[in-house]
Formats: sequence, C-alpha cells, structure tokens
Amino acid sequence: MKTLVVGASKGLGRALVEGLGEAGDTLIGVSRTRPQDLASKAGVQLRWIEADLAEPAHAVRAIEHAVAEEGLDTLIYNLGIWEDQAFDEAYDFLQDRDEQLEAIVGCNITAPILLIKRLLPSLLKSPNPRVIFTGSTSGLPQSGRPEVTFTASKFALRGMADALREGYREQRLGVTCLNLGYLNTQDPLSTPRAVAEQRGDGQLIPVHDVVQVVRMVLSLSSASFVRELTLPAMLDERF
Repeated sequence: MKTLVVGASKGLGRALVEGLGEAGDTLIGVSRTRPQDLASKAGVQLRWIEADLAEPAHAVRAIEHAVAEEGLDTLIYNLGIWEDQAFDEAYDFLQDRDEQLEAIVGCNITAPILLIKRLLPSLLKSPNPRVIFTGSTSGLPQSGRPEVTFTASKFALRGMADALREGYREQRLGVTCLNLGYLNTQDPLSTPRAVAEQRGDGQLIPVHDVVQVVRMVLSLSSASFVRELTLPAMLDERF
C-alpha cells in the first residue's frame, strides 16, 4: 500500500507517518521541510516531498509529479491552520486579520480541492482507493465553537467528502472524514499511551488513538468504508 500523508512534519501527521503501514508498504510524507529523527515502522519505506500548501497551485503540481510514476492507494489530508486566538476565550471574529483568513481558506479548502483533483487519476487505479480527511468537531452542527473561518473550513471538508463519494461511488472510492476533538500533540507516539492519555485531564485525545482509528479504516476491504467518525475527548462537555 502506498499512502500519502499531507501535513506530516509534527503532531498528528508525524504520528501517522510513524504509526501506519506494514512491511512492504510505502509512506510518503508532505510538509514544507522534512523533520529530523523520524522512526517509521520496520519494513516500511519512507519518502518525503517538500511542498508548502500555503501556495496550493505550486505545491499540488510538485506532489502530483512526485507520485505519478509509482501510483497511490491512500491520501490522508491532515493539514489545517486556524486563527491567532482560536480556541481561546479571547477569540473575537472582528479582530481576525484579513490576510490570515485568506490563508486559512487557501490551506484548508483550496489546497485539498486542488490536490484531490490532481491525485484522483492515480488513486482510482488502486484496487482499494481511500481519501481520509482529518476534520474537526468544530465542523459539526452546533459544535459550540465561535471561530468563524476555521469552522467554515471544517464544514467544507465534510462537503468535499460527501461530493467525492457520490461522484466516484462506482469506482469504489472510500472517503472518510474524521471529526476530531482537541488533541494531545505534545506527547508523540513514542510516549506510552497510558502516559499520554493523562495529559489534559480527560480533555485531550492522545495521537495514539487517532492512529489506531486510521489503521482500522485502512484495514477494511473494498466492500465497505467508514463514512464519518466523530472522536471527542471523554470529558468534552460539547458532546
């Protein structure tokens, strides 16, 4: 299996690169620069594409060219940015900088649309093609969050997923949107999960849990797929 992980340099993306795959698989990370000291699983070939999705048109051409020859089975779009004061009581939409709102739309909406358009021809040649979006509980109705542009972008991911399913159902394209709550990205996959789950006192999800969910999604046969999955923290009172 050949899997492309966009936004793979740190946090959840890095955990996906380090935790996915089996012997003989290929994982391709995408980020502005390749991080140091990555530890992929034994027998998994790791490649890297340096591309900045803040410049979507240029980045998607580079990614398309890099995977064209060997093909692709799975695209995981894990990249997302948010407002300066997002998830803080000080957040005020009227104080958001216009240039940053444009950047959020570019990275969180324009980039995945352009990238999927470029990579679909390769994906659809796979016997079991998959697209996985790492969305957010902010993208759910009545999420209780006030961040306007970030929330709109996560709603957009769910819309992309719905449309792609309908457009390519006959080609058996499995599209999954993971609506994730607040993550503990301070503790990497190398931290024991029993330790990582203590951070945040029930308000944060260890990346270990998300990696496990993605493993499950990718283990399914071509006869089924996970349409949408919501993974909030245990003590998140919004859910």
